[in-house]
Amino acid sequence: MSTLNLPGAVPGDGIDATVPAHYGSPAREQRALLAGTALVDLSHMEVVTVSGPDRLTWVHSLTTQHLTDLQPGESTELILLTVEGRIHVAAYVQDDGETLYLLTDVGSGEELLSFLQKMKFMMRVEITLRDDLALLGGYGTAAVPRAILTWRDPWPHVAPKSVAYGPPTSDHPAKGRERFIAVLAKDDLADAIEEWEGTMAGMLAWEAQRIVDLRPRPALDADEKSLPHEWDWLRTAVHLEKGCYRGQEAIARTVNLGRPPRRAVLLQLDGSEERLPAHGTEILMGEKVVGTVTSAARDMDHGPVALGLLKRNTPVDTALTVDGIPALAEVIVNPDGRTELSYDRPKIRRLPS
Repeated sequence: MSTLNLPGAVPGDGIDATVPAHYGSPAREQRALLAGTALVDLSHMEVVTVSGPDRLTWVHSLTTQHLTDLQPGESTELILLTVEGRIHVAAYVQDDGETLYLLTDVGSGEELLSFLQKMKFMMRVEITLRDDLALLGGYGTAAVPRAILTWRDPWPHVAPKSVAYGPPTSDHPAKGRERFIAVLAKDDLADAIEEWEGTMAGMLAWEAQRIVDLRPRPALDADEKSLPHEWDWLRTAVHLEKGCYRGQEAIARTVNLGRPPRRAVLLQLDGSEERLPAHGTEILMGEKVVGTVTSAARDMDHGPVALGLLKRNTPVDTALTVDGIPALAEVIVNPDGRTELSYDRPKIRRLPS
């Protein structure tokens, strides 16, 4: 079935065009999401599964996350990096005791599959890009009917052996959220929705909540230059004391020395404008380009908001504009790009001339 055929469904656009944007009232749908009474169709996401006795140790060796001790039903996430430590593919992770499920964003499944196949060598694993699964997202602890497994988002908790570049968990706007993604057979989607004792919400509601929770989305917020540090992504996706993997040296160098070149911000946009800035819109300080909008939405409480990346040295309190819309940037990643694990830099005394 397609949820686009459900009553009131309005198609999304861009990378979310194949699922509903809303069912008539995005704000009401967002409230239902947070109340735990609504589900969102996320079936345009892509799922790669890895089975076989070597699956955990093998994927552990290739990515940022510590997986050798991952227990069945435990939820985590990982990033596949480039040699330079930039984000290549990010995935939500859960193992059921026999198969490792890697939930990736729109357009990332083939890329992940191709890389894993190239790295298979003699490992006892089978890798599959699944076309028989559907995904439903929500909040709360309710069980989704007919779910094979339910991935529960660790955000914003700082995982063991990791570090935060943004707010501590106790002060994080996503504190207390219980976001999940249920995986089920595509053939069971219609029955699962019918058996769900609640309503449906669209991607506009899902995205608005994600943005105000400062949660990066791989397909929108990560570009070819993105470092996990710039998005405070180490807190849930990077284990800092595991063995060698591609990009590890770059991760450690930036943690130790600080100063990633860009930093994530939450943009509060002037609500007098009806339009939202498009993905990739330049952020201006006066006439100078200082960053880029990566995601934008209209939140039920905050109004128009966006995530963006600014040059690290952009002044914190400066006036910004986005597509002619006045914007205030709230800090996500500390402008000095340092954490409790960064080395103290000795001050260099200038020699007299």
